[in-house]
Amino acid sequence: MTQKNTVTALDLPMVDPLPEATQKYFDVCQEKLGMIPNVLQAYAFDIDKLNAFTAMYNDLMLGDSGLTKLEREMIAVVVSSINRCWYCQVAHGAAVRQLSGDPMLGEAMVMNWRVADLSDKQRAMLDFSEKVTKASAETEEADRQSLRDAGFTDRDIFDIASVVGFFSMSNRVASAIGMQPNEEYHASAR
Repeated sequence: MTQKNTVTALDLPMVDPLPEATQKYFDVCQEKLGMIPNVLQAYAFDIDKLNAFTAMYNDLMLGDSGLTKLEREMIAVVVSSINRCWYCQVAHGAAVRQLSGDPMLGEAMVMNWRVADLSDKQRAMLDFSEKVTKASAETEEADRQSLRDAGFTDRDIFDIASVVGFFSMSNRVASAIGMQPNEEYHASAR
């Protein structure tokens, strides 16, 4: 079965013309990434939703944090793999490959993060991320203490939980609307 290259299974046309600030943002994406991520195009039918999504994404994934960008991308991949979100596994798997310079790490993170060559600190972070993704209500003080023992601060724990929560939400939206990864992600950083 061949799938046509679409942004989503839904027909949600972008606002036309895009507001100037949105067009500038898309132009920056095109310049830096060589594409406009389909997730942004999917949200561009409603500029308020797009702005809310990008503000939260940019804060969590690019803002100040005790977590590295790679660690945040690793969390995104683990959450997305558990949730089986095709878009995010492909897009954030590519980000792990790019940020780590290690194509094998990106593949392992998508397929089974437990086989990846990770530090004990990263394993603790991803164990916690997995538990919060699968059963957040079962998270206990012992889980948070395990992160502290691994070297994470309480602020770091908040950031880990926030990245998990964001991707749990965005995975569900992406899967529900049939969001497709940009083809460029598949060949990126290999």
